Parts: sequence; C-alpha cells; structure tokens
Amino acid sequence: MDKKRRVMLKLSGEALAGSKHMGFDLATVQDVAGEVKEAWDQGVEIAVVIGGGNFWRGRTGNEIDRVKSDQIGMLATVMNALYVSEVFRSAGMKTAVFGAFEIPGLMPVFDKDEVEQAFADRKVVFFAGGTGHPYFSTDTGTALRAIEICADEILLAKAVDGVYEADPKEHPEAKRFERISISEVVARGLKAIDLTASVLCMENHMPLGVFSLNTPGNIADALNGHIDGTVITAD
Repeated sequence: MDKKRRVMLKLSGEALAGSKHMGFDLATVQDVAGEVKEAWDQGVEIAVVIGGGNFWRGRTGNEIDRVKSDQIGMLATVMNALYVSEVFRSAGMKTAVFGAFEIPGLMPVFDKDEVEQAFADRKVVFFAGGTGHPYFSTDTGTALRAIEICADEILLAKAVDGVYEADPKEHPEAKRFERISISEVVARGLKAIDLTASVLCMENHMPLGVFSLNTPGNIADALNGHIDGTVITAD
C-alpha cells in the first residue's frame, strides 16, 4: 500500500481575520476549509497550526511580563484551532485538536500515538498552544510537530506570496525566490520562518513551501504538491 502524503499546514491567524484584521472572518475561513477539503477528499493527511496574530502576539504586550504575554498568545492559538476546526467540521471534514498542554473538556495534550490514530480515522489534526513554552513562536511549534509526525513537508500560507531577498513592503524591487535551500535561508537571515524554526528544519531535513493564503486555489494546490510561491528545499 502506497504511503499517503502527509503535510503540515501553517495558517496565518492575521490572514484569517480578513479585512477586519482582528478576530475571525467567517467567509475567509470557509474558503480555506473548502480548499483543504479538496485535498482531504483525495486522501492527503493534513495537520494544521494557526498563528495567534488575529488576537495577540507574545511580543505585543510590552507593558506586561514576557512570559505572561507569551502565554496569552498560546491561548490565542487555542481559540483559533477550536474555531477553525469547527468550521472544517461544518464543511464535511472530521477533525481533532491536540494541545501543547491539556485543557480538560476542550483538548487533550499532544500524544504521538493518539495523533496517528486520528490520521487513521481520516481526521484533520490541529495542533494548538505552540510548544507550550514562552520565547518560542508558532513557527517553532509548527516545525517541531511536523518533525514529530514525520510530515512530508511544511506549507506556510501567509499574507505574502513567497520568500523575498528583502521585505517587499519596504523594498518593492526585491526579488522573490522561486526555489531556495533552507541552509541559504538560515545563512542569509531571510524571514520565511523564525530562526529557531529554520534551524530545526535544516537539522531535520524538512522541506517547506511558502505561498499566499489570499490567492484562491493556492492552498488546495499546495496540499497536492504544487507551490505557487517559494519552494524551500531540505538540502
């Protein structure tokens, strides 16, 4: 029996807020659910991590302790996972949510065996709470979980359509990379994902794809192996 394709999809929380830039935009989340379902219907095993930027980022609350601020950010990712998983259910998919920490009645803590069973039961698996520790971003949580579940690659659906040699907002002439190695991303300090996550991917030979969440069809195409953005190879 052929091994099924298994991917880790990282969604931008800010992008899911749509034009409101805060909270959830239902139409945007429903569009994402429809594209994920296309790949799910074809048998792709899908795990999802969602950033918390539509509610809170750990580095946002400079007026409070960094540890507490990061913990609030972790809870933002829990809200996102629970909400988006329910929208996915309403679109006809089965889902399961696992956290870096347990919240009784809401989600169990991550367990590799239980996650494998969820995949066997044809569920889209959501990972919430980052790594469960402060000073680590959801990028690092995404890389860690992807490696733990032996994903084939990480797909980053972002507000930007790929990896650029400089910030395209500040430098409109900046070139977008069609293909680049993870070691070069690290060496050049490019902002595809944070440095800790980049090094983790480099050391564990995890490839990535970066593309725009806002272009219709991009998520479905990426889940099926076609990246309209930047392919980051695992060297």
